[in-house]
Amino acid sequence: MELDQLDRDIIRALVEDARATYAEIGHRVGLSASAVKRRVDRLRETGAITGFTARVEPAALGWTTEAYVELFCAGKTSPSEIGVAVSRLPEVVSACTITGEADALLHIRATDVRHVEKVIERIAAEPFVVRTKSSIVLSRLIETPLVTSRDEPFIGPHNESAFII
Repeated sequence: MELDQLDRDIIRALVEDARATYAEIGHRVGLSASAVKRRVDRLRETGAITGFTARVEPAALGWTTEAYVELFCAGKTSPSEIGVAVSRLPEVVSACTITGEADALLHIRATDVRHVEKVIERIAAEPFVVRTKSSIVLSRLIETPLVTSRDEPFIGPHNESAFII
């Protein structure tokens, strides 16, 4: 799907504030509210916009500790097998296959280090897991929102920037 500049401007406005009205976005990008609605509907239909969500500070929900866990799996464990197993754990907030020695990388959020340890023990108990290697996050240096342009940085409300993939 090809996005024009108005589409990118609308997406940028929604990334900054998904609760903005079509009229507010229209004022910002130079379109009527109905034109913005038509474009947002099209962006949703084509899959460019996959949904709207609230960003919640994990610590507000008691998730004050995070870790990254590398999984080393036996034989020819498939990515889907890993995905099914780790999707049962609410503490695993993302999982991906990676290059290098490990087969997968998990991002875990937990209430404390003991909770992280229990999650790792549950992961290690999966029959395909040979070993794990974990790293506890001490502090988050940057965290960028979704991005909006291939050629220009997205500058968020707190001066954070990112580029589209």
